[in-house]
Amino acid sequence: MSNIEIVANEYIVETAEDKHFHLAETICKEMEESAKQRGTGIAKRSPVYIQEKMAEGKAIIATTLLGEWVGFCYIETWEHGKFVANSGLIVHPDHRKSGIAKAIKRKAFELSRTKYPDAKIIGITTSLAVMKINSDLGYEPVTFSELPADDAFWKGCSSCVNYDVLTRTNRKNCLCTGMMYDPVQVQKTEKKAPWDFLRESKLYERWMRIKQRILLRREIREAKARNRRKELELVH
Repeated sequence: MSNIEIVANEYIVETAEDKHFHLAETICKEMEESAKQRGTGIAKRSPVYIQEKMAEGKAIIATTLLGEWVGFCYIETWEHGKFVANSGLIVHPDHRKSGIAKAIKRKAFELSRTKYPDAKIIGITTSLAVMKINSDLGYEPVTFSELPADDAFWKGCSSCVNYDVLTRTNRKNCLCTGMMYDPVQVQKTEKKAPWDFLRESKLYERWMRIKQRILLRREIREAKARNRRKELELVH
């Protein structure tokens, strides 16, 4: 994976480093403000935590060509690397709907696959835009029971205004949607023959119903033809 990517000849998207430490406070403030505006939550993080992610090479940052902050995302691991979460996606208001969020998520996804190739990549979000990006990357919706059982994972939701919904349902439901990229499942899917995909699709079900109707009509026509032949034989 190339560390630096130029997007639309306007943005630099790269793995964050020590040189980006000075942007940590700005990122945290924007995360908090964005959560307030949406009425739902990115888990609140401190500048120190964000800097730790940068130092560990577990964050993606986007800036303008002049070095102004544009967007950010970081990765976390759970259950000894079994799960990887791409978390805290945030884009500066002046640069939203520019495609930069998708570029950041794609870069974070690539970083996750490089560092933890066998891990399930997960995310929980209320954003339809993020769901669409995740879906394009190969994520599938999952139940909360398929996400990490680690209390520390769910503690990250405690600063969200909807946390009481999560706790009242014993972590079974919330306003967020859980999504997952499972490399093992993806590998199995890639090995399937085209007929297997058809078999599992609604198109296959529809085709089978049509086929059954065609066969039934054919049987009816053949039965009528046999009856006519018998009638003719009786006449003669």
